[in-house]
Amino acid sequence: MSDAFFRSRWVSPPDGVEQLDSSRLAPGFRAGAAHCGLKGGGKTDVGLLVCEAPQVSSSLLLTRNASAAAPIRVCRQRVDQGAVRAAVVNSGNANAETGEKGFADAWAMCEEAGAKLGLDPSLVAVAETGVIGVPLPIDAVLSGIGEAAGSLAADGAGAFSDAILTTDRWPKSCTLQAGGVTISAQAKGAGMMQPDFATMLCFVQTDAVVEDADTVLRRAVESSFERVTVDGQMSTNDTVLLQATGEAGAPLPAGLLEAVLLQLAIEIVADGEGSVRVGRVQVEGAASAAEAERVARAIANSPLVKTALFGRDPNWGRIAQAAGMALAGEELEEIGADSIDANELGEDIAEAEIGLRLDRGEHRAHVFFSDLGYEYVRINAEYTT
Repeated sequence: MSDAFFRSRWVSPPDGVEQLDSSRLAPGFRAGAAHCGLKGGGKTDVGLLVCEAPQVSSSLLLTRNASAAAPIRVCRQRVDQGAVRAAVVNSGNANAETGEKGFADAWAMCEEAGAKLGLDPSLVAVAETGVIGVPLPIDAVLSGIGEAAGSLAADGAGAFSDAILTTDRWPKSCTLQAGGVTISAQAKGAGMMQPDFATMLCFVQTDAVVEDADTVLRRAVESSFERVTVDGQMSTNDTVLLQATGEAGAPLPAGLLEAVLLQLAIEIVADGEGSVRVGRVQVEGAASAAEAERVARAIANSPLVKTALFGRDPNWGRIAQAAGMALAGEELEEIGADSIDANELGEDIAEAEIGLRLDRGEHRAHVFFSDLGYEYVRINAEYTT
């Protein structure tokens, strides 16, 4: 894998971006990690992130899954989402479908982190990821939070990135400078991926001036994490946090946050629990935006198309079938090979592209997706055993 952060041909960062050591956070932030026993092998599984600048503005985007996990409910009900100063995270246990005890445990994580950092717990976001339906060993987690607080460092982003991983094969992070500002980001995700939005956690820190953080983050997420899928499954725990201090006195360069989140999103798809190839499906000529989206996702989530991508089999009939299924009941002329460009599907390249034209209008949509192979079945068949 290339050492360059921006390595996808589908990502166009702004000019003048300098890549820094990804273990260093943006100025004004520190992070740390600890092992509390949620993951075996002594791997770190509790992470702590804090902003120590005088001011911070933030935005917190959360899953829309109706079975939202306890940390999601805590963030919705008790956290000041526009002024988040810290985040506490555990991996290995989603704390989902754990009832009121789970809610109390997630809030206890905020309280413990707040106590260690000298913050009101309402300024601490909480995120968790891992197995659903298993009670959280809260005493061990609280002890881990204390240990993580003792390890906080300006170069703690690498430790934090490792602590939030579950089935990921590699950490996903960056620290970049451009236009007089610094941005750092850490993400995790590999499976249970489907907007709104992809199954993942993502934390972004910057010293840039960010006016209306909610609008800025939502726009960037819409063009990145909401454009990907691995298996069509919406998570109970999706969380994206943006924190901006404004200390640099300059705004984020146009397109920088979008490029960072899109690269992270594609990294998550590439990691897709056994994935070996990434695809991009582009639908054009649809009758409406909703139709274009429906067709693109039907193709990207089709197990037949995904296994064809895995096997490098340019089977365009599977693409036509998925598109037709998405438009079931509509009057549609036959979709033939002349309206599908699947040439790259069978080439020995890291990324493949599928183009489909419907000739029904002027609307378009695209989705990035992973292939589906033997390793995905093994990982998910053995997830709790």
